[in-house]
Amino acid sequence: MTKAVQNLVRAVLLALPPIAGAGLASAENTQGAGGVTIELSSAVDQDQGCLLSFVVENAHPADIDGAVYETVLFGAQGEVALLTLLDFQDLPAGRPRVRQFKFDGLACNQISRILINGVQDCAYPGDLADACLSGLTLRSRLETELIG
Repeated sequence: MTKAVQNLVRAVLLALPPIAGAGLASAENTQGAGGVTIELSSAVDQDQGCLLSFVVENAHPADIDGAVYETVLFGAQGEVALLTLLDFQDLPAGRPRVRQFKFDGLACNQISRILINGVQDCAYPGDLADACLSGLTLRSRLETELIG
């Protein structure tokens, strides 16, 4: 398949609405579309802070050697509570990873939603400069929204 056809197929797939209730797709099923999926999996109050766990999968054909996302946590009233950088580290192609981040001074029930505001750093060896943002899929298993 030529690069132009691959790009056209990718654009069409990205334009399709996500299927409600779909779990993380395997790399075998998503390699043509590529992209990163970030799922907010759990939130646990711990030592006067909130420990958030994310399941992340890289469906690109190559490993991402480092991914840092600018992230905003919104408080219970919808106000910006924290602007921070989350370092998801290396994301091997087709293999899910769990990453945890603790936010001191915030109870989990004080976080109403989380915004992936942009990419601070993305180390991808291929020719896709925006590999960490292109085809980004966000999901949450919690009442806390994960948006981007």
